[in-house]
Amino acid sequence: MCSNTTEPVQRLFFALWPDDEVRHALAQSARALFGKRIRLVLEANLHITLAFVGPATAEVRDCLIAAAEEIRGAPFTLTLDHVGHWPRPRILWLGPTHTPPALWSLVEGVNGAFDTCGLSRERRPWQAHITLARKISRAPAATDLSPIEWSISDFCLVESVAGNHGASYRRLVAWKLEGG
Repeated sequence: MCSNTTEPVQRLFFALWPDDEVRHALAQSARALFGKRIRLVLEANLHITLAFVGPATAEVRDCLIAAAEEIRGAPFTLTLDHVGHWPRPRILWLGPTHTPPALWSLVEGVNGAFDTCGLSRERRPWQAHITLARKISRAPAATDLSPIEWSISDFCLVESVAGNHGASYRRLVAWKLEGG
């Protein structure tokens, strides 16, 4: 008798997770820009992905958690003031005009966790962004918005759970940024 057991996996990513006040400001800005013409990303799902892991076993998850414990970085402020659009994959996003060095350093630290755990890094250049809407053929003509200031003091490992109405996210572990 042959047993075909597969180890369970979780779909994981590292992220910056806004507090309720920033999340609400992001959702309000998106609604002000686009009204009800397009289907926006749910307010509860707004975040910045630092690095996408993908399907991971418990062993890989535990390795990433241990490696992330070693990441050091100072808290910083991110100014979200730029609306962008990627024609492929048809994503409308909000991000910073200028990415602070502390954020670049944090992304490099997370990529170091990938190295430690034997994972491949993303090959495409990283861009700090929050996805506001998907399946958008073109950017809206009017993109004036008030900048949103976000004080970032931690980062987290998140599980993406597929459901009938799209993905929902569950923060598994968060790490404080307490110094360089």
